[in-house]
Amino acid sequence: MLRVAVLVSGGGTNLGALLDAVDSHRIENAKIVRVISNNPNAYALTRAKDHGVEALCISPKSFETRELFNEALLSALKECNPDLIVLAGFLVNIPESIVKTFKNRIINIHPSLIPSFCGKGYYGLKVHEAVLARGVKVTGATVHFVDEGIDTGRIIAQKAVEVMPGDTPEVLQKRVMEQAEWIILPEAVAKIARGEISIGEGV
Repeated sequence: MLRVAVLVSGGGTNLGALLDAVDSHRIENAKIVRVISNNPNAYALTRAKDHGVEALCISPKSFETRELFNEALLSALKECNPDLIVLAGFLVNIPESIVKTFKNRIINIHPSLIPSFCGKGYYGLKVHEAVLARGVKVTGATVHFVDEGIDTGRIIAQKAVEVMPGDTPEVLQKRVMEQAEWIILPEAVAKIARGEISIGEGV
């Protein structure tokens, strides 16, 4: 059984897609064991509790230094002993200590076709604002492994989404979630659970 921890900062729509995929057996041989948010008001925490999943808030504001926050986050992850950590809209840079401890066991969903519109400063609506400002005709989402860089890890899956005339960042964000993110993130976790995508030190 693949033990999965999910880190999230907001509403948790990608978490919801994962929970639904587990419930409907599109993800088999996997269990979400803990959801952690840096935001005490994140609706993702409610989603987790409603599914009987342990939900925990670890906020940087509760610690005197970033180092203490990083230590608390690492401790909370070690405590639930995950095989896989999924960043599902987690707006916190993962410290090197966590990347090294869980080498090749952390994946992220990013709302663009990496290497376009990624890296420092590209998150949430900012990605979709940049897409529209640039005038590209196709965007999408990417699932990738997390390394020490920002959105630089090996790509696992991508799905393209058409940019439509008259799109606003909010409308485009919704389409990318519905047509790409909510599809490829559960698929990636399902493939990892089936052993079709290798994780861990040997990767």
